Amino acid sequence: MPGKPASNDFKIIDHTADVGIMAYGTDLKQAFANAARGMFSLMTDLKRVRASSSREINISAADKESLLVYWLNELIYLFDTENFLGKKFEIKNLDDKNLMATVSGEKMDRTRHRIIRGIKATTYHMLEIKHNGGYQVSVIFDI
Repeated sequence: MPGKPASNDFKIIDHTADVGIMAYGTDLKQAFANAARGMFSLMTDLKRVRASSSREINISAADKESLLVYWLNELIYLFDTENFLGKKFEIKNLDDKNLMATVSGEKMDRTRHRIIRGIKATTYHMLEIKHNGGYQVSVIFDI
């Protein structure tokens, strides 16, 4: 049900013609990882995805907000070019301008995976990173 927490880590945001998530974490690394997991959960049933291979991600951006957009767009790019579905997200290093992570998952297998919805890109619309004891990130995806 939209607007209701999908888990304790993220919830789906209702938005006209698009879809978004609000992800949470005790630190920014966890919030970024939960945003990635939330995004892939919008695409497919993550219970059916195995963490059998991994990809290294290294990106830089001008600020944390852009870094979040670049991070999620890099994961969309992995899906678009390699059919790679991410399941586990280990953020090894994260500062205001750089992110290093290992993403574990597998290539899409049409016998086990069904794409619920395609995501074209992460947008800057309503993008927000809040720190209030823990972290909360909000992103809207172009579908």
